[in-house]
Formats: sequence, C-alpha cells, structure tokens
Amino acid sequence: MKKIVLILIISWGVGFVSCNKDEINNTETKVGISDVTVYATVTLKGAQYMTVPLNSTFTDPGVEAKEGSTTIKYTTTGSVNTSAVGVYQLTYTAINKDGFPASTSRWVAVYSTDATAASNDFSGTYLRAATGVNSFWTKLAPGVYKVDNPGGAASGAGLTIIVFNPTGLEVHAPSQKSNDGNTSSTSNEIYKPTPTPATYSWVFNNPGYGTGVRTFTKQ
Repeated sequence: MKKIVLILIISWGVGFVSCNKDEINNTETKVGISDVTVYATVTLKGAQYMTVPLNSTFTDPGVEAKEGSTTIKYTTTGSVNTSAVGVYQLTYTAINKDGFPASTSRWVAVYSTDATAASNDFSGTYLRAATGVNSFWTKLAPGVYKVDNPGGAASGAGLTIIVFNPTGLEVHAPSQKSNDGNTSSTSNEIYKPTPTPATYSWVFNNPGYGTGVRTFTKQ
C-alpha cells in the first residue's frame, strides 16, 4: 500500500513539473515560442479615383501606413503627367519589420472636356441584355466617368475602369491598368441618348473577354 501511495505522489510531482515547463507565456511579440507578425496596413487618404483637368496641378493625398498602432514609411510607384490626357495608377507599398508588404492603389484621370460634353451626364445603371448583368456609370468630373463592370459580365462585378466623354457623345476608355491587374480599354464605341432609354455599345478590350460588341441599355 505504501509503494502505491509513493508512486502516486511521484507521478503527481512529475506531472506538476511537466505542467510548469509547458506553461505558455504570451506577449505582444510572441505566442509561446512563436513570433507574432503584425502586418502593415495601407489606407488611402482621399478618393481611390481622382480627376484633374489637363495642365492643372495634382496634389497626391498619399496614404496612412501603419504596423499595428505605429506609423511606418511607405513608397509610391507611378506618377501623374498632368500635361497628357490619360489614366494614371499610383501604388503605395509599406513593409512591416518582418519584411511582409502591403499595398493599395489609386487611379487619377487627367482629362480635357469641351463645352459640347461638359454638361452631359451619362451616369446610371445600364443592363447588358445578353447576360442580364448591369454596368454602373458614376460621373466624377465633366466628361469623366468611373464605370463598374464595363464588360457586363457575371464575373466582372469587381472590375472598374475610367471612361472619358471628351466631346459631344464620344465615349471611350483609354488604355489603362485596371484594378484587376490587366490592361483595359474600349473600341468601336457608340453612345445614343435617344430614343430613350439611352444605349451604348463597345468592344471591351481586356484579357479574358471576347472581341464581340457588347450592348447596354440604361435602366
């Protein structure tokens, strides 16, 4: 009986020591023996899609880059040429202390719109009957539109481009790096405000999209 009790006491003691050895101490930088990585966050200041008239001055609002609650440095790639009409992408990247990057982008449209187009407002929802999917136009400035799902595809809900209406009823998307990482543009564009409802058609040039004309009707 004494041997059994002694064995039980020794077993309890070994277990107690073992539990002490396995105790996990967590800190802000460690969980037990594992390091904790706090990923960087990059938040835009100002709008993601901005406009500036041709030959005007563009001031980049920049971003707020943080690692946890600590502000860290970031780099900017890309530039905006305000002397040339086009769509320009700026990408901001911050890297945390462990070398992990985070980034976000902004698009800036440099535009020139004449008097025949300045008062146009093509904003609204347009249905592509062939797919039953909508495309959405938002006016950003005279003759400048942000168009969501320009291909009217079921899989294109997150794709956005900038479209110009520089004169009269002319619309087109110049070649630009869109937010899906591809280069996008349009061709063979026709916009008809009358008879109502308004319609437009174009070929949406983007890898993964066909070469056929896509037609949309305003809702």
